[in-house]
Amino acid sequence: MTGRRRSLLVALAGALAALLPALALSGFTVDDALITARYAHHLARGLGYRFNAAGPVTDGVTPLGWAFALAPFAAGGPLAALAAAKAIGVAAWTLAAGALALAVDRASGRPARFAALALVPASAPLAAWSAAGMETGVVAALGALAVALPALGWALAGAACAGAAAALRPELLPFALVVALAALAAPRAGGAGAAPPVPAGARALAALALAGLPFVAVAAARLAIFGRAAPLAALAKAPDAALGARYALACFLLTGPVALIAPVAWRALPAWPRGLLAAVAVHFLAVAAAGGDWMPLSRLVVPALPAVVLAAAHVASAAGARATALRIALALAGQLFVMIRVGPTAARVGGDRLRAIEELRGALAGAEVVAALDIGWLGAATGATLVDLAGVTDPAIAALPGGHTTKRIPGALLDARRVDALVLLLAEGQALASPWTASRFARGVEQHLARLPGAGEEFAPAAVSGVPHLRYVVLRRRAGGEAAGVAPR
Repeated sequence: MTGRRRSLLVALAGALAALLPALALSGFTVDDALITARYAHHLARGLGYRFNAAGPVTDGVTPLGWAFALAPFAAGGPLAALAAAKAIGVAAWTLAAGALALAVDRASGRPARFAALALVPASAPLAAWSAAGMETGVVAALGALAVALPALGWALAGAACAGAAAALRPELLPFALVVALAALAAPRAGGAGAAPPVPAGARALAALALAGLPFVAVAAARLAIFGRAAPLAALAKAPDAALGARYALACFLLTGPVALIAPVAWRALPAWPRGLLAAVAVHFLAVAAAGGDWMPLSRLVVPALPAVVLAAAHVASAAGARATALRIALALAGQLFVMIRVGPTAARVGGDRLRAIEELRGALAGAEVVAALDIGWLGAATGATLVDLAGVTDPAIAALPGGHTTKRIPGALLDARRVDALVLLLAEGQALASPWTASRFARGVEQHLARLPGAGEEFAPAAVSGVPHLRYVVLRRRAGGEAAGVAPR
């Protein structure tokens, strides 16, 4: 078999290992994906970078520029933008996984290196997030190219991909810098003995610039446009060190890095794979420092998982066969636990949200200002102005005390914003009580609003979603009498 044909088959195997589980979990999405989609829709309509059509320009999308990438596909509405984002994410990750497989093939001549590729199809986070409609699929692809391209001889191209990933996801900056420097020790395209085209110091500066300057440019743009260098989400959700540590530990145990625990083999590794290990470790520490994440399936560590795969291939090449089999088996056990336990539920999320949109669209008709915590799907259900109770798109609410699900919303804010509808999520397994204010709601801010003085007199239930796990209640402000009621269920 020729080298070119063999490389093609290896790349195809890697791409299929990524594509098939992504298609199986393609129904997964999260509410935040539709927030970006609404920004993209307003850009497509020529209304500017706004979450609300008549509202201010706000920094409601952490990956600055992602909404602009979706705008050409968003003229048909937020759902059209979401569909495009899902397709782009899957395509990007699939192609990058092919390059990652080639990098694994270059790790050594030992067959054990290919065992690491089993981590790709077993990863529910990689599969689901590539298809979620967020930027994560593209960032995962950039993370894969950041480690695959140096292994194929293009260190500075890998550094550029790492920098692009850090520009989209700020917590990736430490990972990007470590990968960029480590890549300089990878075999060069001209062979291990080829002379570098420029001095080592200059190459290091170039790598650091490629990896770090995109992050700096985005921070500077944010500062100039919005008055703060950090994304608005960082203000809406203050970091919690304890939560971040638990999140990082759970991700470490369940997403594949267990395959890297091989202290004896580490000593036999050359500088490049040691750099990969350092980059993975640095990223998990950065995620812990950022306070973790409230979204499912280990979103924040997904961009570093391709580096885990390539590092595991190098570790397998330096370790004994039995030890490698044990480590890979333990890593796969954690991954398959997530795939079996969470995968089927994750695959239904998108369909459930579409059903909620259709069920409650009528109850929202005529509303001008709607307040809710989950504003993404609402942006696809109504063109009304939305008041973001989490503060992710609203600087004034982001600055209020509390976490993003526990903001202490003053009752006067609802009047000041002229809110004429509320959408609250019932707690798991709960039915709407009578009066509705006695119901138990899912998040702190919703429970807080239900207990505000006069809430029961000001708002009345108009509809309740019948979607399991998404029991949203639409409450309309009373106007000169009783609002059209809905029977508790």
